[in-house]
Amino acid sequence: MVPELTRKTAVWIVCMALLTFVAAGTLRWIAGWVFLIEVGGMGLAIGLWLAHHDPGLLAERLSGRFAHRWDRIVMTGATAFWTLWLVLMPLDAVRFQWSHVPLWAQVIGALLIALGNYLFYLTFRVNSYAAPVIKIQTERGHRVISTGPYAYVRHPMYAATMLFFIGAPLLLGSWWGLAAAPFSAALLAVRAVKEEHILAEALPGYRDYEARVRYRLIPAIW
Repeated sequence: MVPELTRKTAVWIVCMALLTFVAAGTLRWIAGWVFLIEVGGMGLAIGLWLAHHDPGLLAERLSGRFAHRWDRIVMTGATAFWTLWLVLMPLDAVRFQWSHVPLWAQVIGALLIALGNYLFYLTFRVNSYAAPVIKIQTERGHRVISTGPYAYVRHPMYAATMLFFIGAPLLLGSWWGLAAAPFSAALLAVRAVKEEHILAEALPGYRDYEARVRYRLIPAIW
């Protein structure tokens, strides 16, 4: 699976590079390079860790087979929004220079991306069923996970993604990109609620877990 992981990661990085640097209109953009190296490097590192420690989960994440039509529709919409978002930020920060984000805020953005990736790692370390699509993995002995970050929020991967939605526009220097982040958060919220309905119906013990862990994404808030 390592060659497939490497190939898919390379394609992903090239696509992001094309979207961002073509929109920026220049390769002389330090924040853009930092973004690609950080996101691509950390993503590959986590994938290689999975290949060694949990190849079953890596296989699930590489396959990405949808079990529900509505989930395919939501994720298609999310992908379209993600693409437009990646184009908006370099247009804003570089080509037209509408935004002027201070260096300290860009550093915070890079730290938030790193923190989000670390939360992804913590999630994968305790949850071997953290597939990118919503389904009950009966063939793999799917069960409720309540340790690690799951002891604090029911959807730590979505929480990590929210950190990315805040960190990326800060790092890239785009206030407009940051203003668009709540739309991504709304999609995550909708998907989280739908996912919980499926888990509560089909996964033994999930209703008890919901009662113990009250918050979905942000402790003490929601």
